[in-house]
Amino acid sequence: MPESASPDTAAADATSVRVFVDVRVPVHDAFRVFTEGFDAWWPREHHIGRVPMAIAVIEPRAGGRWYELGVDGSECDWGIVLAWEPDRHVALSWHLDGDFHYDGQASTASRVDVTFEAIDSGTTRVVLVHSGLDRHGPSWRRLRDAIARGWPTTLRHFADATG
Repeated sequence: MPESASPDTAAADATSVRVFVDVRVPVHDAFRVFTEGFDAWWPREHHIGRVPMAIAVIEPRAGGRWYELGVDGSECDWGIVLAWEPDRHVALSWHLDGDFHYDGQASTASRVDVTFEAIDSGTTRVVLVHSGLDRHGPSWRRLRDAIARGWPTTLRHFADATG
């Protein structure tokens, strides 16, 4: 992985986690790898289905689903695509609680915003902000602490996938 691809984490505020990584590809390629190539870089151990994950999916449109397919063909939702702005921004609802179980209620979902910013013609800063974690109820601090450790590792996988 290029030196510039080491993710940096910071608390945006007490109820948010902010992580960014610089990758040596143009914005269009970074967005494409993050979204269309999601399954290729998403860590297989980061799944919540009852069986091992076969495929991780982000449907390419606002209102689309964010989910996994199990090796047995079962589906397990993670959330909804809230915003889809190619080459600039994708936002996802996070419907997993502090125990990483699915909770389909929109009122208890947090939000994952990913923006893609050109640093120059061949380098992109990818910023991920996971906000509204307190919406998950009593377990939100445990969730925040877990994702503050998990998102940097996950973005490292993404950075590796950009080549």
